[in-house]
Amino acid sequence: QVQLVESGGGLVQAGGSLRLSCAASGRTFRSYAMGWFRQAPGKEREFVAGINWSGSTTDYADSVKGRFTVSRDNAKNTVYLQMNSLKPEDTAVYYCNVGLRYWGQGTQVTVSS
Repeated sequence: QVQLVESGGGLVQAGGSLRLSCAASGRTFRSYAMGWFRQAPGKEREFVAGINWSGSTTDYADSVKGRFTVSRDNAKNTVYLQMNSLKPEDTAVYYCNVGLRYWGQGTQVTVSS
């Protein structure tokens, strides 16, 4: 009965920003690492960003460092991905992940040239 629901995806122009949210329900995940993966058409799913249970440690793919910021609010059981300076190559379906075990259904992010 665990449910992870992503929101905030959409269509933006290159250079624009989006903020993705992933709200978890069914149980509390404050002790779990949380993060984001993405999958572009014809490509494998890849790691984007992660954050440990306390928010003290973050990790990013080289392709998004300096542009994306992952954060979490354990009181709300939610993880966020702030995406700035978006590029067309960021276009993908973005998936929320908790503890490398639970997955959201994905939200589409499309960045136009």
